[in-house]
Amino acid sequence: MKALIKFVFLITAGILISCGGKEEKKTKKFEYNQQPATEKTVEQPAAASELPASKRASLDNKGVGKVKHVELNPTIDEAMAARGAELFKTNCTACHKPNKRFIGPSPAGILELRTPEWVMNMILDPKLMTEQDPIAKALLVEFNGAAMANQNLTEAQARDILEYFRTLK
Repeated sequence: MKALIKFVFLITAGILISCGGKEEKKTKKFEYNQQPATEKTVEQPAAASELPASKRASLDNKGVGKVKHVELNPTIDEAMAARGAELFKTNCTACHKPNKRFIGPSPAGILELRTPEWVMNMILDPKLMTEQDPIAKALLVEFNGAAMANQNLTEAQARDILEYFRTLK
């Protein structure tokens, strides 16, 4: 029995010794502008034109389309906003989330960046806007070519959605 234990011990020791020993150093096969993990490069845009289109304000652009003038009341029309919220939920949430970026931009705060006319023209005819409006073209590029689908809404429905956007902060 003692001989068997010695034999198993010697075999185990031999296996452990043969598995260890030589240490191979791995070399990097490909390097491209690698920076140490502790360094972070944060670039600040030098001008407004370098901001992404979703963050760039353009309050003099009414867009391309049939909507030329929209008058907003100082107070939000709650009935319109409720209808707009329902339309948004039904037609838009596949690509837009009210308060965060998704496939498309978030509508929260959109009226701080775009005119009401621009927003309605984008809702009513996104194809025309992305073909002819510079901001809509830039948004298409920023959001990886994910073109907004035309939901075939009426001008009144687009106005309801715009009123809903006014409630988002």
